[in-house]
Amino acid sequence: MKKKLFTLLAFLAVFQTQAQTWEQMNQSKKEAIAHFNEDKFGMFIHWGLYSILGGMYKGQKIDDIKSPDPGVAEWIQARARISREEYSQLVDQFNPVKFDADEYVLLLKNAGMKYLVITSKHHDGFALFDSKHSTFDIASTPFKRDIIQELYDACQRHEIDFGVYYSHNIDWNDANDCNIKNYLDYTGEVWPEPADFKGEKRRTMGANLWDPSPNTFDDYLYNKAFPQVRELLTRFPNIKFMWYDFAHFLTKYQSFQFYKAVYDINPNVIVTDRVGHGLGDYKIPGDNKIPSVEEMEGKPWETVGTFNHSWGYKEYDNDWKSPYELIYWLTAIASRGGNYMLNIGPKGDGSIPAQNVENLKALGKWTSVNGKAIYGTHKWKINQESEDAPTEKGYGFKEQFATTDFWFTAKENKVYAIAMERGKTALIKSFKGEKIEEVSLLGYAKKLKWKQTAEGLLITLPKNKDNQIGFAVEVTLAEEASTSLK
Repeated sequence: MKKKLFTLLAFLAVFQTQAQTWEQMNQSKKEAIAHFNEDKFGMFIHWGLYSILGGMYKGQKIDDIKSPDPGVAEWIQARARISREEYSQLVDQFNPVKFDADEYVLLLKNAGMKYLVITSKHHDGFALFDSKHSTFDIASTPFKRDIIQELYDACQRHEIDFGVYYSHNIDWNDANDCNIKNYLDYTGEVWPEPADFKGEKRRTMGANLWDPSPNTFDDYLYNKAFPQVRELLTRFPNIKFMWYDFAHFLTKYQSFQFYKAVYDINPNVIVTDRVGHGLGDYKIPGDNKIPSVEEMEGKPWETVGTFNHSWGYKEYDNDWKSPYELIYWLTAIASRGGNYMLNIGPKGDGSIPAQNVENLKALGKWTSVNGKAIYGTHKWKINQESEDAPTEKGYGFKEQFATTDFWFTAKENKVYAIAMERGKTALIKSFKGEKIEEVSLLGYAKKLKWKQTAEGLLITLPKNKDNQIGFAVEVTLAEEASTSLK
């Protein structure tokens, strides 16, 4: 009788899980999403076989190869239309002997980053972990060591949240044509347009049309993709994020199955909206993009950005963002309630480009003083104050901001005003009429001189002895004035 009861209860538990809707699963992740929002700043790592090539193919720069596919280094197989057989030979060359997981994790931690996401499998189909469901993986290389395992363990040691990127739709080695034929041929009404291309002309970007594998797309889904996702979640139980990418040719049912595959094993893992069809837990507004507050509609979100123009290592791309620009990105994104995940592309030997290291150290110098104005914060009543209309300074800007430009974040009854430029005084007009109890300068132990004027909060700033980029002040509002912040 007990055995029958146990079997019935087990069946009901399975049925209940299977019967859950996306809305129910998403709603159960409120605590995990709140934790993600508090982290605010993380590191992305794009690393794989493409790192060996460094954006070069047979002596030609990837940018000079005519192709409809992007010119970023990790897309070189598609850009140059490299056959699966030729590309797979890179496995024999992948031996990143300079890789040290603790060095990577401590570098990001000292930069003030709170989490790490690594490409466990990118579009080329190569897995950086020892997979039971594919031989196209790290175990087939001279290196053999499991990179995902080592980074996961290092993150646990150094208390850094860990996540994995997984290219679920696009796999140039094993996913046949990546489902593009079904997508292009479909003319009915049951299968809606993939979320990425609603209202746009159907495109084939990303599909393997030059050398598709002989299996079917369904074979790929059920013999590799779903099993590898389950494998990652089972092997690494403390994963926080599943960073799916490029769902362009998936049906809504397929996207839902990828979302549910995560939930069934670890319901606390949050999933990017790039799982497809609006089924993610948090939004990615675009690469190197700072969205408006209205665009995000109050939903949790994360901007992903690059140090230069490529995600994977590109040996000739030296157009690096400066520490000044990177601090602006972090500040502007936090002021709008988002997270910033900044990417590095290690070289094929496992070393991190020197400019990445130098800029990360500069970020660490800034966050060690001003991190309080970033971590655990949310939007205030406005996100930016400027003499001119608020400007969107996009990728690669060169100009500096004015001493009258401020960005705001909030936490409980504290409001933080962050500036990129520093003069002898600061007049912050947005605090006009606010009931202020105290004002302090982050990183400055002495009492700060300030007063409320008819124009706003006027602060006398001490000398910038450490040549710090900008500054951040903490403004403590009276409790009755801070209710609007919660």
